[in-house]
Amino acid sequence: MKIVVLMGGTSPERNVSLATGRGIVRALRENGHEVVALDPADGRLEDSPPPPAEGARVGRSPPEAGQLAQLAALEPTRVLDELTKRRETDAIFVALHGGAGEDGRIQALLDVFRVPYTGSGCLGSALAMDKLVSKQLFSQTGIPTPAWLVGPAEPSRIESEMGGFPVVVKPTREGSTVGVTVVRSADELESAFERASAFEGPPMIERFISGSDLAVGILGDEPLPVVEIRASHEIYDYECKYTHGMTEYLVPAPLSSETTAAVQSLALTAHRTLRLAAYSRVDFRLDDDGKPWCLEANSLPGMTPTSLLPKAAAASGTSFSGLCERIVQLALRRGDGNGSRPTSR
Repeated sequence: MKIVVLMGGTSPERNVSLATGRGIVRALRENGHEVVALDPADGRLEDSPPPPAEGARVGRSPPEAGQLAQLAALEPTRVLDELTKRRETDAIFVALHGGAGEDGRIQALLDVFRVPYTGSGCLGSALAMDKLVSKQLFSQTGIPTPAWLVGPAEPSRIESEMGGFPVVVKPTREGSTVGVTVVRSADELESAFERASAFEGPPMIERFISGSDLAVGILGDEPLPVVEIRASHEIYDYECKYTHGMTEYLVPAPLSSETTAAVQSLALTAHRTLRLAAYSRVDFRLDDDGKPWCLEANSLPGMTPTSLLPKAAAASGTSFSGLCERIVQLALRRGDGNGSRPTSR
């Protein structure tokens, strides 16, 4: 098949996206496909990704705003222009983390272009990207999620409505723990709000759940083995996510069969509630009493060497190249899940 992998972009997760995309390109080529990598930020085609060690580098922190500003603003029309030249493209593998690549805008344009693409459609992508909307839907569906407020908010309100500190302040529309701060006292609030407000949308204040981090991948509407994440920092932050040796991963997680089943069931419910398709990853915190709390769902989970979905797939017997192939096949088989149809020739 002829496959275009979209990767890069101009979101703070650009480097994550490049690492994800390069791994996918290699895997699909190993599977015998004709693959082209396209970075919509500058229209660059990457016919020969760098060697694995170099291409997998993400870095300990996201790119500075100034670095991203030097790139051309992500123009989805460049994607369409390139696809127009490649009318024989069989599928698009969307590997654009954050921004227009994950919030439904690219998906909406691909729907118009009528070419199959991987992952969730426009609606599911938009719902999962907005943490405030996601949490409202979780609450209405009975999925336990930590109490939250839309910030900024006065310390007195946090005390009265959330039981006080600590809390987590985060952007509402970013991934990879970008802009997230654990706030332990009122005098730390202002700087946390400033950090989160540097990104799109109002900051969100969420009750801090003490406990272990868990993640459940969904593939083809079936939950994968639960991953337990033991980060060297208090939270599973950007540095811990993408720096080798800073996090220990236990797959399958050492949980009771009852807890495993409960977390997987909640993950599948969250996946379906947000209208996600083909694959996703749902993140939890398991508190000290053994209760799982759903933090968020990811419509486009990372596929870097340290990412969670490939680890969960491997534990179920699916290799990285097999996982990439399965995701492509799900895109081809889903006629109405994301509104896409084969390109007319």
